[in-house]
Amino acid sequence: MIRPVILSGGGGTRLWPLSRSGNPKQFHRLVGDQSLLQDTAQRCRGGQFSNALISTGEEQRFFVIDQLENVGVTPAAILLEPTPRNTAPAIAAAAHWALACGEDDPLLVMPSDHVIRDSAAFHQAVEIAIPAALEGNLLTFGVHPTAPKTGYGYIQAAPPEEPVRDVIRFVEKPDAQRAEEFLADGSYFWNSGIFLFRPSVFLDELRKYAPEVAEQVQHAMSGATIDKLFVRPEARAFAAAPSISIDYAVMEHSDKVKVVPVRFGWSDVGSWEAVRELAPVDEQGNVLRGDVLTRDVSNSLIRSDADVTVAAVGLDRVICVVTGDAAFIAPIERAEEVKQVVEELRASGHARADEPAVVQRPWGSYQTVDRGERFQTKRIIVKPGGKLSLQRHQHRSEHWVVVDGIAEVTIGNETKLLRENESVYVPAGTLHRLVNPGEQLLHLIEVQCGSYLGEDDIVRVDDEYGRS
Repeated sequence: MIRPVILSGGGGTRLWPLSRSGNPKQFHRLVGDQSLLQDTAQRCRGGQFSNALISTGEEQRFFVIDQLENVGVTPAAILLEPTPRNTAPAIAAAAHWALACGEDDPLLVMPSDHVIRDSAAFHQAVEIAIPAALEGNLLTFGVHPTAPKTGYGYIQAAPPEEPVRDVIRFVEKPDAQRAEEFLADGSYFWNSGIFLFRPSVFLDELRKYAPEVAEQVQHAMSGATIDKLFVRPEARAFAAAPSISIDYAVMEHSDKVKVVPVRFGWSDVGSWEAVRELAPVDEQGNVLRGDVLTRDVSNSLIRSDADVTVAAVGLDRVICVVTGDAAFIAPIERAEEVKQVVEELRASGHARADEPAVVQRPWGSYQTVDRGERFQTKRIIVKPGGKLSLQRHQHRSEHWVVVDGIAEVTIGNETKLLRENESVYVPAGTLHRLVNPGEQLLHLIEVQCGSYLGEDDIVRVDDEYGRS
C-alpha cells in the first residue's frame, strides 16, 4: 500500500486577495467545484492507497477536517506543525509517524495546492515509480515542459529515455533565456514537488545530508502528543529544526534520486495567470466568474467573489479579482507583483494582507460588514451543533440579532433560546456563549460597541476546540 502525505501548511499570497495566510489557496475553489485540497485528497483514494496523512498548521486544522468531510475523505491522521519549518521537517515528521505505526511502505508526498488534470496518467506514473521506490530510491516526478516558464524549478534527467531516469541536477528558477534553452534541450523537466519513497530511506538520507533537521524532528516526534486524529510534535524541538525544503536538504545531494518524466496536466497554480490558463475561456478569451459584466474585454480574468457587481470596458489581458474587502487589478504580465503589494500591506500593519474577508472558525465563520471608531458589525454563521467558547470581553459589549435558525444563548447564569427576529444584549465583562442546537445553519448579526474591538479581546473560559 502507498501512504499519501498531503502537505497543507502553506499560506500563499500569490493569489491575493482571495488567498491569504488566514485562508490560503488550497481551501479555495479556483478551478472547478472543489477546493484544491479536496481534489488532491480524492486523487489518491482507493486501490493501492491507504488513508492520507495530512500535514498542516494548528490554525488550519478545522479547515482540513471540514473540507475532507464534505467530500467523504477520512484521513489517517492530521499532523500539526507547531511552527512552519518548510517541507523537509514536515516530511520527516510524516516519515517518523509512518514508522511508529509499523509501516515502511512508500510515502507519496504531494502539495495540497496543485492541479493535476489527468488522474489516470498520475496513477500510471505512480505505478511506474513504485518498483524503484521499493528498491530504496527517492523518486520525484518531472513534468514535460510546455513553455519556457521562469516560475518553476527544473530537473535535468540523464539519458537514455527510460520511464525512470537518473537525475543529473536540480536547477533553480531560470531567467527567460535559460528557460528557452531548457525547453529546446529536451532533457529538462519542471519540478512538480511530488515524491515517492520509503520513510526509512528518506530518514537515512536526511541524517546524512541534513543531520540537524533529522535530529530535531526525531526529538519532536518522540515527544509528540496524540488527540484523536491530531498528532502534535513537541513544539520546542520542532521549532529548532532548520527551515529548509526537501530539495535543498536531500534531493539535490543524494545519489539515490531518480525522476519519472510525466504528462498529467500539472500546474502549481502559482499566479492569477495560471488560474486563467487552467479555466475554460469564452469566445473573447476571457475567464469570468461571479457577477461580472464586460464590454469589449478580451483575454482577461475577471472574477467577483463577493456580493459586488464588476463592470469592465475596453480591456485586454487584465487580471481583476474582487472580494468582499479588497480588489486586485493588474495587466497579466505584471500580476505576480501582487507579492510586493502584500508585503507593503504587511509592512504598514494592514490586516487585510493576511486576514480574509470571511474568517473561518471550527464552529462556522464570521464576516465584518461595517466598522467605525467605536463599533463593528459582523455577520456570523454557526454550523449545526457548533458551539462558540464560553468567553468574556473586557472592552466591548455585543448585541446579537438572529436572522435565520435557532440560537441557544448563555449570558451569565441564564440560558435561553432565540429565534428569527429576536435579539439579546451581552454587557462587557459578562461570561457568554452561543450554540446552534438546530439542524440548519444559524445566521446572526452581531453589533460590537466599545473602546477596543480587536479579536484578541477574548478571555476563553471553556472551549470545545482546545483553544481555552
